[in-house]
Amino acid sequence: MGAPRNSVVHNVIDVLRCFSSEHPLVGVTEIADQVGLHKSSVSRLLSTLETEGWVEQDVTTRKYQLGLGLIAVAGPLLANLNVRKVAYPYLRELAETTQETTVLAIWEKSAAVTVEQIASERTIKHTSPLGSRYDSTGSATVQVFLADMEPSSIQKLLDQEVTRLQPGWTRAQLTQRLDKVRQQGYATNLRETFADEVGIAAPVYDHRNQVVAAVLIAAPAYRIDEPSTTQLIRQCVETAAKISTRMGNPESAENASAATALKR
Repeated sequence: MGAPRNSVVHNVIDVLRCFSSEHPLVGVTEIADQVGLHKSSVSRLLSTLETEGWVEQDVTTRKYQLGLGLIAVAGPLLANLNVRKVAYPYLRELAETTQETTVLAIWEKSAAVTVEQIASERTIKHTSPLGSRYDSTGSATVQVFLADMEPSSIQKLLDQEVTRLQPGWTRAQLTQRLDKVRQQGYATNLRETFADEVGIAAPVYDHRNQVVAAVLIAAPAYRIDEPSTTQLIRQCVETAAKISTRMGNPESAENASAATALKR
C-alpha cells in the first residue's frame, strides 16, 4: 500500500512542482493555493528546502525559486543519460510507425555520424550503417547541427573544407537555409544530395538546451510526396521532442505540441 497523498514527501514534491520555466518565482501564498496547504505549512517546507539549497528566496520579491542544490541530486542522473540508449525505443517506435529507416546522429568535429539505426522492414529502403559520416551541407542532419553553431564556427569548417558546401549552393544560400532550420525546428534533404533519397531531421536537446543529437528519417524518394513529407516532418519533430524531454530539456514538450502545425 502506497504512502498517503498528504505525506510530507508528497507535499514536498507538490511544492517543487509549482516552479516552472514559465513561473520560476513563486510566492508562499501562490504555492499554498496550488497545493492546498496552509501558508504556515508551506513556509516550513520552504525553509527546510532552503537549508538544503533546493530553493532560494529572491531578496527583492521575497518569492522563491529553485536552487542549485537540486543539481547535486539530478546531476548523477543527467551525467549518466546516454542519448543513444535514451533514443533507442523512440527510434524503434518511429520506424514502426513510418515504416522507414530511422537514425540517431551526433556531431563529431566536422560531420554528422550515425550512432544508431533502425532499418525499415520494407524491401526497398535507405540505410545509414553505424559509423557513417555525413559532411555535406545538403545532408539534413548536418544542417541540424550547423544551425546550432555560431556563424564563425561554420565559416571555419567551410574554409578548412572539412565540412563540404553542397554543390550548387553558395554560402549565402546556406545561411538562408540554416536560418530556416532554426526557425522551423527541422531540416530537409529533398533529393538534394542523392536523387533517389529523402532525409528529414530534427534536433535533440539536453537539459542545457544544447543540441546533442539529431533524429533522421531516411526514405526512398519515389514513395514520398508532399503530404507524406509533411507527415514525416511532424513525426520526426515529435520523436526528437520526446527524446529531448527524456534528456531533461524543459522546452521540448512545447516543441512536440507545435509539431502538428508544421508545413514543408
